[in-house]
Amino acid sequence: MASQMAILSRARTPTGRAQPPPPSPTPLPPNPASGSPLYNENWRSPIPQAQSIIPLGFLHQSSSSRLQALSQTLDVPSLMNVFADWMTSQRWADMNQLFEFWIRSLDKNGKPNKPDVNLYNHYLRAKLMIGASAGELLDLVAQMEDYAIIPNTASFNLVLKAMYQARETEAAEKLFQRMLQTGKESMPDDESYELVVGMLFLTDQIDAALRYVDLTLKSGYMLSMRVFAECVRSCVNKGRLDALVSIIERCKTMDQNKALSPSWNMCIFIADIAMQEDNSKLAFYALEFMARWIARGENARGPVLLSVDEGLVVSALGTAGRTYSSTLLDASWAILRRSLRQKKAPQPESYLAKIYADAALGNLQRAFSTLHEFETAYRNSPKEAEEDIFSPFTSLHPLVMASSKKGFETLDTVCLLICLELGLARDTLEAIDIFISYRKMRYFEIYVEENFDPRPF
Repeated sequence: MASQMAILSRARTPTGRAQPPPPSPTPLPPNPASGSPLYNENWRSPIPQAQSIIPLGFLHQSSSSRLQALSQTLDVPSLMNVFADWMTSQRWADMNQLFEFWIRSLDKNGKPNKPDVNLYNHYLRAKLMIGASAGELLDLVAQMEDYAIIPNTASFNLVLKAMYQARETEAAEKLFQRMLQTGKESMPDDESYELVVGMLFLTDQIDAALRYVDLTLKSGYMLSMRVFAECVRSCVNKGRLDALVSIIERCKTMDQNKALSPSWNMCIFIADIAMQEDNSKLAFYALEFMARWIARGENARGPVLLSVDEGLVVSALGTAGRTYSSTLLDASWAILRRSLRQKKAPQPESYLAKIYADAALGNLQRAFSTLHEFETAYRNSPKEAEEDIFSPFTSLHPLVMASSKKGFETLDTVCLLICLELGLARDTLEAIDIFISYRKMRYFEIYVEENFDPRPF
């Protein structure tokens, strides 16, 4: 009883209060297999989160304040590194603001920060990308003198880009002339020529563009495919196919532009336009470009076999006949043969178009040679089709007309050719003998018709 009273008295004393329950054990880390979202919260990671190393006051600053604070810690190389990083993420507005804070700050020696030309060009690019006008960029280029910086070609090219976007052709030409006159540091490069020439073609100033194309080629630069595409568009829209031909010919005379090769689709477009306008030179150049593509595809590792549509070749042969162009005729037939790759004969329309072109050019020997090849290829055609495709009154009418163009003189030549092509003679001499016999018989028939009088009988 006394012990029980002692226990109760100790429980009532302040030092003898009831103890709290023991703490719960430390929880185990989440099981990855359970799919718990807590597993992705970097549980017990010894590496602190990135936010923990940034002062809380810095986070609460405005963007402008942060950039201003950053500008006071950078020199030229470190600022260039920041710009290189920000250009990849296209932080053009931040680049612009940071540079303007930095240029008004002092370096570690207490002197005003002084940019070099490359750093200033980054500033110009940032200005261009946030929409500065060409006039604003020109003012900034003029301010480079305040920092003892000489503008270089890249500086002026950024201004030309702004002029290109605004189609300020007159100002661009003046700036280009200034670049030519200023000296070595700002001489136009291939980008300068491309911007000016492309701008002139975009505004359909074809003659002015041709002058700058000449300058481009004489300076040893290539005509880019983007500029050539603008050239094609402008010349076609304005009906200046002669100018397009002139540009292609000028490129062919320069070593650096001999490999000019428009895309396959552009070649087809040029060929179609040339044939619609019966421009045999332009049609020939289009086929020449396509032949290069075919050769390139055949020689590639894992050959790509390109073929010209036969309908396009028929149109080209028709253009060759109408314009009396043997060059286009030969190129058309050669590219058709290469496209077919000896797997099948050309269509009858192709043979007939070639016969027409040969006949129009007065080359009857080649016309009859093609006719003989045509007959050999389609000798087994149905009778109705054969009568149609070999009819002298329809399909072969152009050849008939060409054969009688100069009367008996042409007919004599035709008879000799027929003797040779149809195998009636083994060589020219035998063909002549057959022809002489034919002429003697024909003269006798004419004599009888003119002198024979059937009335006594």
